[in-house]
Amino acid sequence: MKWRIVTTVAAAALLAAVAVGYALARPVPAVTETGVALTGPGLLVRDTVSGRMAVQYPDGTRAQTPLVCARVYAAAGTGACLREGAGSYQLVVLDNALRELRTEPLGGVPNRVRVSADGRMVSWTVFVTGDSYNTGEFSTRTGILDTRTGTLVDSLEGFTVQDGRPNQDANFWGVTFAADENRFYATMSTGGRRFLMEGDFATRSMRRIAENVECPSLSPDNTRLAYKKMLPDRSWRLTVLSLADLTQTPLAETRSVDDQVAWLDDRTVAYGLPRPGSGADVWTVPADGGGAPRLLAADAESPAVLR
Repeated sequence: MKWRIVTTVAAAALLAAVAVGYALARPVPAVTETGVALTGPGLLVRDTVSGRMAVQYPDGTRAQTPLVCARVYAAAGTGACLREGAGSYQLVVLDNALRELRTEPLGGVPNRVRVSADGRMVSWTVFVTGDSYNTGEFSTRTGILDTRTGTLVDSLEGFTVQDGRPNQDANFWGVTFAADENRFYATMSTGGRRFLMEGDFATRSMRRIAENVECPSLSPDNTRLAYKKMLPDRSWRLTVLSLADLTQTPLAETRSVDDQVAWLDDRTVAYGLPRPGSGADVWTVPADGGGAPRLLAADAESPAVLR
């Protein structure tokens, strides 16, 4: 997907029973706590006041970590932090005790990050410039790291797409992993159209499944994808896609959500939503199209459930 510079910079600035059980609070993030671990129950977030990776507990209290990140995610004791390093951005892979296991340079501004449910696979998306086919506009670059083998793919653009390589203008973003540690889903944009892709990490290949699907997020039972669907007015509507029959269910959140949602369980999704002016909060909404949005965590974004 191609973004005009002003649109992308604005987007990057906005980004830089679990659901019911959390008490709402607007914590003061002045104290950085030691001993914070990537285990539940809790909700991992990026605190938008401090800019730090933080854990919000079911009673509403929040523990700040020392890590300043633009995006965060964690699963099964593996954490990922996209942060600013020495002159550039970095991916930092963390263990359960927040020890740094690996760092990788990022060639652009952080946008999305995901960890597979078993903690093995990590993916990230950044905004980049300089593609010869895209003069004056931003593109994306998406990579995947297998933390078990150390295998690094720094760009999905080298993957085979169905019967050939992707078009020169193809961009990929928003990876979500299946339970088998190999398959994944992502968005591909080419020729002004956006497609849902199913990928095979072992064979370095992808195939098209559906159109107008952005930033997919696979449900814990691996049967549905929550995603943002672009509407005619260029806003986004959170929607759930059944992988069995490709039926779509618009969710009850009617505000435009520019985020890759996280599943709290098989019934509820969570997402960051900027407030007018500045700041952001994490909200939840049922995944069946019913109910109504609920505030889950104030002054927070980039949520991930710690189980």
